[in-house]
Amino acid sequence: MRNRTADFFARAFSIGILLAAAVCSAAQAMTVEPVIVDLKPNGDKMSATISVQNTATTPLPVELTAQTLKFTEDGAAPDGPDPGDLVIFPPQALIQPGQTQAFRIQWVGDPELKESKSYYVTVAQLPVKLPKGQSAIQILYNFQVLVNVASSTGSPALSIAKTAITQDKKKGSIPIIWVQNTGPSYGYLSRGTLRISQTDASGKSVFDKQLSPQEIQQTIGFGVIGPNTTRKISLPLTLPSAQGVVKVQFDAGNP
Repeated sequence: MRNRTADFFARAFSIGILLAAAVCSAAQAMTVEPVIVDLKPNGDKMSATISVQNTATTPLPVELTAQTLKFTEDGAAPDGPDPGDLVIFPPQALIQPGQTQAFRIQWVGDPELKESKSYYVTVAQLPVKLPKGQSAIQILYNFQVLVNVASSTGSPALSIAKTAITQDKKKGSIPIIWVQNTGPSYGYLSRGTLRISQTDASGKSVFDKQLSPQEIQQTIGFGVIGPNTTRKISLPLTLPSAQGVVKVQFDAGNP
């Protein structure tokens, strides 16, 4: 279950190939749960726990650090060190083989957060000091956990801003959507359903498909959309034609 979860997040967030590689590599030395954490700036959900298990046969020294994320049309990317809004305890630990260490993440920033914030918490394997006169190549693994802190002033408001059809060498004609979030808090595309339809030049329906929240998670991922941003997402569907008009409707469902 843990390996599927780690791989799932790599596909889900679609931040980049680097993250997917880090997740797969980290599974060789450790497993981390959960891979996405949702916090609130006040109340009883200001903190959460991350569990790190040492799956290797030697002690595992790790360090946890946080950095802010910036959302763009293509997803999200690190935007600098955490200014101190998150407290991680303990920040370092030595985990024995087969053992699990719990790390607590606590929001200590603005309790009246107007616009949600997102962070990477990196679980980094630290190098081991070798005995004097001994040398060896040490392969160190990093694992990144997405931490979102919701806005205290409002909820996400996701909608489809526009659509297009593009050509993929393997899949053929595929639909692209631009998901707009006009709310002050981050949102998940996978919390709702997508209805994709295509008509030809005469207006005749040639394609109609609905993706449930479960299908969105399995094929696209969580689909995190930052506050007051628009994200471009390719849908994992093959259209019957490169011509015509594609319409996509998003139903947010239950928040």
